[in-house]
Amino acid sequence: MSSANTSAGGSFASRFNLQQYVVYLGFLAIFLFFAIVLRDSGFLTVRNLSNIVLQTAPVTIMAIGLVFVMSAGEIDLSIGSIVAVAALAAAVTINAYGMPAGIVAGLGAGLLIGVINGVLVAYVRLPSFLVTLATLGLFAGVSRSMTDLRSISVINEAFTGFFGSGSLLGVPSLVWWSVIAVTIGHLVFRETRFGAHVLATGDNARAASVSGISVPRIRLAVLTISGGLAGLAGLLYAGRLQAAKYTLGETDLMTVIAAVIVGGTLLNGGKGSVVGALVGSLMMGMLNNGLILMGLSVSDQMIVRGLIILTAVAVSLREKSR
Repeated sequence: MSSANTSAGGSFASRFNLQQYVVYLGFLAIFLFFAIVLRDSGFLTVRNLSNIVLQTAPVTIMAIGLVFVMSAGEIDLSIGSIVAVAALAAAVTINAYGMPAGIVAGLGAGLLIGVINGVLVAYVRLPSFLVTLATLGLFAGVSRSMTDLRSISVINEAFTGFFGSGSLLGVPSLVWWSVIAVTIGHLVFRETRFGAHVLATGDNARAASVSGISVPRIRLAVLTISGGLAGLAGLLYAGRLQAAKYTLGETDLMTVIAAVIVGGTLLNGGKGSVVGALVGSLMMGMLNNGLILMGLSVSDQMIVRGLIILTAVAVSLREKSR
């Protein structure tokens, strides 16, 4: 009997470890697949691999915020609209008042929308899905009306260098932003009391409240963080493209959610990984890049991403039910 129990325990431990590292195994499998299939199409060139990293930087930033939100048992569907509003606010302000004011305007717009979402969820007690779905549409309309559907050029070289096309010590600024955000996000999520309270809230909000955790404050905080990081992603888009438009971030929501769930964050809360979200983001960027090089249409790419999300959600819900 003892031997049987030991064997069962070992089997469970192995299964748990496999779930923990599935994102890394999946990343490696996809990379090897494209490396073999697209070996003559330029997939393995330094330029192509660098482009994947640079293009996924805004997605990575948004994914970090969504890790906090989903680990607390909530969801933020408004991040795409926040990106556009923040980028446009920054671009308009930079051209009128300079770089410092533009940065404040862009980040401030993201934080303000995050606070609005947080107050409605935490204190008005509306479901985050419905609140952020509503603000998604609301601020999509705001971004369209801000400049009458016109693209706004960003001609401030200091801004575009700092947030997009520049480099430090030979490393592109977008990479630095990703590294800094992931490092800070991981440390806050794993090494602070706030991170522990986020996980406790997502695992069982009622028990967390009984133990003295202010659940409304946690919900407000995670949605504010998500809004602020989406605002930062808007600045990165504006800096890299040297322009802002209402379409920025419009198609990122599915990719960000996929990156977060594939990276090991449970859909119903209680578990998350910032590093996993980074790997998930790079995986989705690599997948998009490989599918384009293979000649797949946009619709085919959407089908593949949808299947990946469906699989990841199924695994996430199955693990949560255990």
